[in-house]
Amino acid sequence: MTQVAFFLQEIPKTDVTSLIAQTGPVAKVVLLILLGFSIFSWAVIYTKWRRFKLLRAQEEQFLRAFRKARKLSELNVVIENFPPHPLRAVFEAGYRELFAQVGNPGGPAKNPKALERALQIASSQQLSLLEQNVNWLATTGSVTPFIGLFGTVWGIMDAFLGLGSAGAASLRAVGPGIAEALIATAAGLFAAIPAVIAYNHFLSRIREFGKGMDNFSLEFLNAAERNPS
Repeated sequence: MTQVAFFLQEIPKTDVTSLIAQTGPVAKVVLLILLGFSIFSWAVIYTKWRRFKLLRAQEEQFLRAFRKARKLSELNVVIENFPPHPLRAVFEAGYRELFAQVGNPGGPAKNPKALERALQIASSQQLSLLEQNVNWLATTGSVTPFIGLFGTVWGIMDAFLGLGSAGAASLRAVGPGIAEALIATAAGLFAAIPAVIAYNHFLSRIREFGKGMDNFSLEFLNAAERNPS
């Protein structure tokens, strides 16, 4: 224990910024790449979080208006001032298909299967829009730890090569190099962990939106059968 404590005392005291400044060119490139991944990931996280929060509030408003309307044509007029929303896009796709089948004044859908397909296509398109840039979080979570590990391995190789050239075998000689190398691993984990957490959270929210659109499609079909006008 006393020998380990002695070796630890030999390592020069320094802060993280000094270690980053002392890293080699390869390590600096690795850290810049990880910084780029992290910045873009946090931008995606912030944008998606605000977007999904807003969509959740608007979804409740849209469903209240839909269930309150006596006719689909009434709701079609009401939603003209409603902000863009997946449910609005699904409704508009279904209403266009229904109008193409029965015209105005309406009647029962001539081809319910075609109406159902129109609703499914619109739902699929909206899910694709919701998933936009979310895959970047998965990529960040899976790639950045390995990029950081590469920087660490390279830094340790440099440290031991320098140790061999200097001919010194003390921890004081190799300690700073290893500490500099480990910064890359820490940076990789710093970029990966929030991205993985956010990816799982957003994936769950997207599934909820998908279920909501499926349920709304069923409600639309029921409303079209009851009163398609």
